Amino acid sequence: MTALELLGYVASAVLLQLGTGIGAALWRRRGLPAADHLADATPRSDSPADAWQGWRAFRVSRRVFEDAGQTQCSFYLVPQDGLALSPFRPGQYLTFSLNIPSPAAQGASPSRRVTRCYSLSDAPDASGLRVTIKRALPPTGHPEIAPGIASNYFHDRVHEGDILQVRAPSGRFFIDPDPDVPAVFVAGGIGITPMMSMLRWCLAEQPQREVHLYYGVRNGSEHAFRAHLQDLARAHPTLHLTVAYSTPRPEDRPGQDYHHEGHVDLDLLGSTLPHGRHQFYICGPTAMMRSLVPALTQWGVQAGDIHFEAFGPASLQAAAGQQPGTDAAAGPSLEIGFKRSGRTLAWDGQDANLLDFAERHGVAIDSGCRSGSCGSCETRVLSGAVQYRNRPDYDVAGDCCLPCVATPQSALVLEA
Repeated sequence: MTALELLGYVASAVLLQLGTGIGAALWRRRGLPAADHLADATPRSDSPADAWQGWRAFRVSRRVFEDAGQTQCSFYLVPQDGLALSPFRPGQYLTFSLNIPSPAAQGASPSRRVTRCYSLSDAPDASGLRVTIKRALPPTGHPEIAPGIASNYFHDRVHEGDILQVRAPSGRFFIDPDPDVPAVFVAGGIGITPMMSMLRWCLAEQPQREVHLYYGVRNGSEHAFRAHLQDLARAHPTLHLTVAYSTPRPEDRPGQDYHHEGHVDLDLLGSTLPHGRHQFYICGPTAMMRSLVPALTQWGVQAGDIHFEAFGPASLQAAAGQQPGTDAAAGPSLEIGFKRSGRTLAWDGQDANLLDFAERHGVAIDSGCRSGSCGSCETRVLSGAVQYRNRPDYDVAGDCCLPCVATPQSALVLEA
């Protein structure tokens, strides 16, 4: 594995940890999802007005593997209180608070609190919710890279009957409900999860709407929801399904299991989509985002018709042709103080955000999603001001910031 491939794997692993949902950044500049502090019960601005506040107990009613390789597992959740659920916007995500056992070590805490976000993978249902989570493993030949702590916890330790603490659906990556504009869903790997939510909602609520789903995976072992998608395509003439395998196995059948050998790219879209306006929704690995999103713009698609879910601010900057740490207002030579840690450091513009900056200098800040979605890193600003490249989803407390998506606007003193 080359250094470039390894970097790509790490970026993909971040997505798997987030369940694809999270760190959403939309081309139309709707903003990066911001945080929910674990102790904060303020509803998010993108949650339904009647959604529950704070944490709510959900019971795992069943588990179902969605792929032949059994690396992608759906968890069906029902509210422990038995009350009906409010509709969410198809494409949004759930935030989980997990109490994960720590590795055995002398003096170590028996468990640690971890916050993670995962995309909802089904249409809104008043009786329950579904997320589909892919197990994140180290790449072959690189055991030094840790497996995904949360995804492996779900796969190995979360069973039917278990109770999980969950925040209400949120996120700004969701389908435009205009039925007159055809929707084009482009999914790579586990990026299929928010697309399943949008797709099933469309087919149920807008059966007359033209919908195109392009789904790229390596081969049949990773093809999630295969039978279900094939059934939907047969039952709905308005659904146009195109599955691409980049490295099909000998037993994978062209024309049946998949329709195209290679990747989902602009050439494939251009050769199969009809002329006219479409709304594009894209979620997948870093390589897909970096190539396809700018290509659609160059193809003439209006910015407001391109929506994507990225891996977080650093990936978004790369996709948009920007470089981390180059904000003029956040230039070098700003003093950043960390009160609890007793450190004062010089911001040199090398980092994409304050969390990366702190960690590079050995300052510990709790974090979860690392893309402004879970609130684990919310930190008080004792003096100075921060800025966000995109407006946060969540109404952050006036004296706090989200280091994972913030850069300094002036000299700062943070409570960390």
